[in-house]
Amino acid sequence: MLKERSKEVLSNNRGEGTVSQAITILISVVLGALLLAGLYLLFDEVVLPTLTERIQEMFDYQG
Repeated sequence: MLKERSKEVLSNNRGEGTVSQAITILISVVLGALLLAGLYLLFDEVVLPTLTERIQEMFDYQG
């Protein structure tokens, strides 16, 4: 029975599920791109200027 079911599944070429898989992959790519763009903006505007100021203040010791 398992052999027959496996043969049936492997010989099935109806294409069910390929559209939903393509949509899922497309959504994942778009969400990943949005996440990366958001992280880039966050680091570019918030983290890096603050980090640069702190490093300059750390080495600008007037002792």
